[in-house]
Amino acid sequence: MTRFLALHPIPMNSGCIQKGLRRGSLSSLFRVERLLIIGCGDVGLRFLRQKHKLMQSGRLRVFVLTSSASRIAELRALGAVPILGNLDDAASLRRLAALAQRVLMLAPPTTGHRAWPAAFQDHKKVSCSGIFDAEKSQKQPEKPLCDSRSLALQFALRRGLAPRQVVYASTSGVYGDCAGAHISETQSLAPQTERAARRVGAEHIWRLSGLPLSILRIPGIYALDREDGTPATRLAKGSPVLAAAEDVFTNHIHADDLARACALALFKGKRKRIYHASDDCHLKMGDYFDLAAQLLGLPAPPRLPRTQLAQVLSPMQMSFLAESRRLSNQRIKTELGLRLRYPSPAQGLQTLTGKSVAGQKLG
Repeated sequence: MTRFLALHPIPMNSGCIQKGLRRGSLSSLFRVERLLIIGCGDVGLRFLRQKHKLMQSGRLRVFVLTSSASRIAELRALGAVPILGNLDDAASLRRLAALAQRVLMLAPPTTGHRAWPAAFQDHKKVSCSGIFDAEKSQKQPEKPLCDSRSLALQFALRRGLAPRQVVYASTSGVYGDCAGAHISETQSLAPQTERAARRVGAEHIWRLSGLPLSILRIPGIYALDREDGTPATRLAKGSPVLAAAEDVFTNHIHADDLARACALALFKGKRKRIYHASDDCHLKMGDYFDLAAQLLGLPAPPRLPRTQLAQVLSPMQMSFLAESRRLSNQRIKTELGLRLRYPSPAQGLQTLTGKSVAGQKLG
């Protein structure tokens, strides 16, 4: 496995930093807020752009873990300090110890099934509901998958002084099918796909870490300037959607609003707390496609019953049509003060395209 050398755009003696932290001199060493982003894709880059002025002022320093040397120039241009490392190479994560006060984990879990390390063999004896006191009613799968990436990062962060806040970006897919019901953060977990089960496993590891933690459960992310951020490709191909009588409820969040939600969770999120990072709208999947088609100037998709649709779409695409739920976002708005710039896809797509729905602007 490839090992990475540290690239520090600024002089930094990590040994001195860790010794100082162990002596408790946090205020003298961290005169500015230090933040670490893991998995700096589209949402992470939007976060950097939103916080660029704050970084330029010297009040915030953002470190970004990247496994690609080709991204160093891009990250530096946005004011971040890139650090080469790989979540699949635990040794490369050692330099992250005591590096930042706040950590934003945006990277996906590892794929495949991994065995739990010996230190966690008794994990089933630990009550998950007891770990997150605010979610005592929440049931979880008995045998969550082990996410080696989260585990390696957790061990690295716990060396020296632990961060003051960790935010883990999960998915609303952990709930599985809720038959279109309105659900809060206390809804029981029932993942129906392996990708959702991996997220449950990652959440489980972060809950067991003992670190100050908030979890964001995120639905579908959209934005016109995001790769595959709209259904435009499927609409252009004339791909069908479910017939109205069989359609499912979906939830969305604009990528810029999600970046703001991440920032709020990092600085205002409560410990042992879960938040739905979702907008105000509960559209059915076909209605979302119809809306996007109208705003993007594309033909509305044909509607097919589920049995016929299964012959056209891939198993992964059909898996999204097997789950229906409506997320409540009251907690993130009330506790963190999230003000959505795009309360619904109608506003988000309209703002980006400059078009209106049915000849009228949507306020």
